[in-house]
Formats: sequence, C-alpha cells, structure tokens
Amino acid sequence: MAGVLLWVICPKENAIGATLLSLIPKSRKQLGRSKLCSSRLKLSSGVSAFSGAVANPARSSEERVYEVVLKQAALVKEQKRESGVDVDKDVDDTEGMTDWNLLKEAYDRCGEVCAEYAKTFYLGTLLMTPERRRAVWAIYVWCRRTDELVDGPNASHITPKALDRWDKRLNDLFEGRPYDMYDAALSDTVSKYPVDIQPFKDMIEGMRMDLKKSRYKNFDELYLYCYYVAGTVGLMSVPVMGISPESKATTESVYNAALALGIANQLTNILRDVGEDASRGRIYLPQDELAQAGLSDDDIFKGKVTDKWRSFMKGQIKRARMFFDAAEKGVGELNAASRWPVWASLLLYKQILDALEANDYDNFTKRAYVGKAKKLLSLPVAYGRAMLGPSKSAQLAKTSI
Repeated sequence: MAGVLLWVICPKENAIGATLLSLIPKSRKQLGRSKLCSSRLKLSSGVSAFSGAVANPARSSEERVYEVVLKQAALVKEQKRESGVDVDKDVDDTEGMTDWNLLKEAYDRCGEVCAEYAKTFYLGTLLMTPERRRAVWAIYVWCRRTDELVDGPNASHITPKALDRWDKRLNDLFEGRPYDMYDAALSDTVSKYPVDIQPFKDMIEGMRMDLKKSRYKNFDELYLYCYYVAGTVGLMSVPVMGISPESKATTESVYNAALALGIANQLTNILRDVGEDASRGRIYLPQDELAQAGLSDDDIFKGKVTDKWRSFMKGQIKRARMFFDAAEKGVGELNAASRWPVWASLLLYKQILDALEANDYDNFTKRAYVGKAKKLLSLPVAYGRAMLGPSKSAQLAKTSI
C-alpha cells in the first residue's frame, strides 16, 4: 500500500506501462466497452468527481444519489440491448490477451490483499465463479487503496492535488492504460462488465471530503458522505455479482438495495468509531440531532456515557438497522453464487450494532466487535439465506422487518 501512496504523492514515469497495457484484451467487445465508457464520461463533463445529479443543490442528498442509482441501472440495460449479451452470466474472454499469466498474477495479488484484510468476505467469494471472484477482488483492492490515501500511514502527506492525480489514474485505467498490476486487474474487469466510472469518482470525492470536512450539519450531509465512501461500493459490485435470472425485481431496486447496504455499513462504522474519530477531531454525527438530544461536541470529546447519550445512540442505531432492512430486500435477488459473501457481510455488520448495545452504548472507551465464535456461527446462517431463491428471500425480508 505504501508504494501506491508514494506514487500518488510523487508520480513518476510508469516504466511498466507498456507491459501492463498489453494485458488488457483488445477484442471487439472492449472497443464497444471503450465507447460506452466515453459516453459515460461525458455525463460528468465540467463537474469534478460529481455526477450531474449529485451536483444539484436544490434536491435532498437521497434524491440526488438515487438519480445516480437510476443511471447505473440504465447503463446495464443499455449494454444488454446494444450487445445482446446477458451481463448477468459469467464472462471469461481472453481473446487478444498477450500474456494471460501476468494478468492472472495481477488478480491473484488482489485476492491475497482481500484475504488479508477482509477474511470473512474473502471466504464468501470462493463460492463465486472464478471470473466474478477475480473481478470482485480487483474492485475491493482499488477501494482499499483509495481509502488508504486518507486513512493510511501516509495520510498526513495526502493533498487535494494527490487525489486529483489518483482521479486521473482512474480515468487512465478505465481507458485501458493501467499503471501497475492492481490497476491492470481492475482495467480488465471494467472491460468485461458494465461497471461505470462514476461511483469510483464519487468515492474519490468522499476522500476529498475527509480532507476538508470534519462536521456534518444534518443527516442529509452525512448521507451524501456515506454514499461517497461506502454506498458507491454496492454500485460498483452489482454488475459483477449479477442479478439472478429468477429475479422479478427491477434492476433499479437491486441497485438501491446495494446502496442501502453500503450506507448501513458506513453508519455502523461511524457509530462504532465515535471515540476513535473524536480523538482525531472528527465527529461524523448529525449536528442538529446532537443538539436536539441536548448534546454538543464537548460531550463527545469528554467521552462520558449519559442517559442523553444512550437515548441519542438508540435513535442512530435504529436508523442504521432500517438501512440494513432495506438492503436485505435486494440481496436475495443477486446471482446465487454471489449471495453468500454479501449475506455474511450484512449479518456480521448488524451484529456490531448488537455489540454497541451490549456495551451500554459506550463507544468512547470500548470498541464494539463480533467475536470469532459469533462470526463462525453467522457463516452457516448466511449460507442458508444465500441458498434461498429470490422470492423466498423477499418473503423472509418482509417478515424480519
């Protein structure tokens, strides 16, 4: 990871660029893909890392983000119509590949990173087909590297210009010009699946927010931040994970559920890490809701659990669970081989909220976590949920709300 950070801070001529470029397939399918990417890039011309929908200040964040969801779903439908290819089926096109072994090594390295930093999720991906598995690893690694820019060991050296260079690097890999092995894996992935560049750009915008913003006036502001840093992951992943052929749900509803899971996960992270974030001068909680509860920044910096704090936390946890409930409605609509890691992630993260309650809402001096035993017990439950078809999953989601 440190190598990535150093490149962003002090970019150098990419000595292996030509070799990596040769890894990306140059079949007719990719030429069509490049055309599609170009049309997508035009949607955001003149707006730095913002979609046109997100940049409109007259609407709420949820409305603006949902417009992005609709655009992503429309792109999948567009590619289905134009190519005649079922994007929910597995793709393994190595036509035109000059050195498949090098590209395989790039994907394997992504898998190693995923296995080290997201063990439970990694185990779930092993049930996926090899093509989907590799693509999900590549997306995971890009997201992790992006997050490391502002939260990693060299975060203090990161500037807005460094993020601008990372943004340009993203454009290059989407156009088939990767800088390193990890980029090559993602560049290959986006050449095969209808993965749009906008969620990736929006995640970088979330990193920009972390550099300049440490307070959130209301939940509308916080929601937009959660979308940028976590909701985007769902929009990146759905095209790769695929939607079940048996699903009767709309593409838009599946994307919206994926967005909800990202929001739920980030809200859970925020509630778990209140004390840790406060130590860095950051408060990721709606300022207006704190005031309504009779709380202030000083109360958070003091780190004392009071009745007011408990009451406030109950409301925040309730909101996070509502987003998890919304996410559950869509997980069962995914391709059967992709459901287990998503269910596992969802169930494990929900248990962090249970742990917060068990700690008497003390997220100042205690860290809520799920023990290994509970994690292991959750895996068969997640597997059982994953085996249910879309209709039964939808019924289960309704009865659990």
